[in-house]
Amino acid sequence: MTFEIGEKVVYPNQGVGTIENISARSFGTQFEKFYLLRLVYTSMTVMVPFSNVGNIGLRKITKTTEINRVLNYLATGECTNCSDWKNRFRLNSDKMQSGNLLQIAEVLKGLLILQADKPLSFREKKMLERARHMLVSELSIAKGIAQAEATATLQKTLSKANLVLPEVA
Repeated sequence: MTFEIGEKVVYPNQGVGTIENISARSFGTQFEKFYLLRLVYTSMTVMVPFSNVGNIGLRKITKTTEINRVLNYLATGECTNCSDWKNRFRLNSDKMQSGNLLQIAEVLKGLLILQADKPLSFREKKMLERARHMLVSELSIAKGIAQAEATATLQKTLSKANLVLPEVA
């Protein structure tokens, strides 16, 4: 998969970023091209080697049809949580690192359901915040709307499942 300068992409478990530059470096006799990516949420820059794009899971912004599928899942989809928090955290971490928006929605919904029953651990609260951020930012860019509008859309969708999107901490 190739990207162009200025293109918005998703870096799994970190969120949306912009390709700021494409450069090349040599390491001894090896020559490697890199994408210089600036993450929107943290303003951190990351260099991603072309040869590692597939392994990392760097991808284009989700299309509107997939966004609609994610929103439908959040409103009406079934969600099961593992009762053992260690297994649940490991499974949710794997889903977050996949970069798949539907799996991130599964993490968000699962943690919101769990939070309605009992307080989340510190690590699960952080994961919930990251899932929220990733969904809001990608929804915003994919639909070409402001983040506030994307947040409102997400909240309206979750309210159909009697869930409340947490405020940014």
